[in-house]
Amino acid sequence: MIKYVCQICGYVYDPELGDPDNDIEPGTPFESLPDDWVCPLCAAGKDQFEEED
Repeated sequence: MIKYVCQICGYVYDPELGDPDNDIEPGTPFESLPDDWVCPLCAAGKDQFEEED
């Protein structure tokens, strides 16, 4: 699964881990995150994330 990096703070969303603090189950692809999901570190929107190289 592709990881995504927040361009503001550098947080990496790893689909294999999900975001359990925000009720996102492990195995959830970035594309399937709710539209109102934000970076857990800096609250940036999904549009501030890019695929990790």
